[in-house]
Amino acid sequence: MDSDHGRSSADGGKDAWPQAVNRSAEAQDAPEAIPPPTSAPPAPSAPVAPPAPPAPSGTPAPPAPSGTPASTGPSVAGRGIAGLSFPYQVVAALALSLIGLLACTQVAMVFLHVAPSNTLTKQHGKSVDRWIYPEFEQNWKLFAPNPLQQNIAVHVRAEVVGEDGRHTTRWMNLTHEDGKGVRGNFFPSHVDQNELRRGWDFYVNSHDSDNRPNGLRGELSERYVRRIAMLRLSERDYGGTIERIQLRSATSSVAPPPWSTEKISTRPVHRVLPWWTVTPDDLPESAKERSRDASGNATHGVEADQ
Repeated sequence: MDSDHGRSSADGGKDAWPQAVNRSAEAQDAPEAIPPPTSAPPAPSAPVAPPAPPAPSGTPAPPAPSGTPASTGPSVAGRGIAGLSFPYQVVAALALSLIGLLACTQVAMVFLHVAPSNTLTKQHGKSVDRWIYPEFEQNWKLFAPNPLQQNIAVHVRAEVVGEDGRHTTRWMNLTHEDGKGVRGNFFPSHVDQNELRRGWDFYVNSHDSDNRPNGLRGELSERYVRRIAMLRLSERDYGGTIERIQLRSATSSVAPPPWSTEKISTRPVHRVLPWWTVTPDDLPESAKERSRDASGNATHGVEADQ
C-alpha cells in the first residue's frame, strides 16, 4: 500500500485518503481534530401568497377547486313539489293533470277542426265548433288545401238623402280600394289585407243561398259587414245622409295560364244582398258625433221657431 501511495504522490495524483495520510497519529486520535459533520442546508420554504382582498358585498364566492369537499348546505331534495306538504302535493298534482287534460283537448279539437271531413267531424261537428269559435278559429286546413281559384270583389252602394232629394250612388269596389293599399307596399296593413276579405267570408259561411242567417253567427256577421261598409263610405262626402246601403259580390274564375288548353269563363257572377237600413250602431264614432250634433241643432231650431 505504501509503494502504491508513494507512486501516486510522485505521479502528482490526488491522495486517496488526504486527511488520514497527512495527519499524525496523535492528531488523528484527538477529538478536536475530527471535523464536525456538515449538516444539509435547510430546504427553502414555499412562498406564502398574500391574503386575498375581501370580496365586495353581493359578489358570489368563487367555486371551490376540484377535490375540495363542498360545504354542507340546504338539501336539494326539499325543493319543488317534493318540498311541499302532502295536501299541497295533492293539489299541485291535480292542477297539473287538469292543465295537461285541457292542453290535450285543445290539440284534439283544433286537429278535428282543420282536418278533412271524417266520421268524427260528422258526428261531433257542432261540439267542435262550439269549442273552437270564436276564440280559437283557424283559417287553414291540413293535407294540401285547395288554392284559391276565384277572384271575389265586394261592392257597395248607398241611398243618400240630401237637399236635392234622394239619390243612389254608383257601385264602389271596396276590394279594389284595399288592393291599392297592398300593391307596392312592403309592409301592407293587416286591415287592407284581411278585414274585408275575412268579413265577407264570415258572412257567406253563416248565410244560406237566400241570404238567410244561420243562427246567431249569421246576425253577427251581418252587423260586422255593415259596419265595414259604413266605415268606408264615411270617408267620402255624398252631399247628404246615408239612409240605406246595399252590398254585392262579383266572383270570377282565375284565367288559365297561356300554355294551358283549359277553357274557363272569367265572366263575373254577382250575389246581390238586400238593402239594409243604416242604424246608429252601424256608424263610425265620428259619424255618430256628426249625426248627434245635426239632430241636436235641428231640435234647437224647432224650439226656437216655437
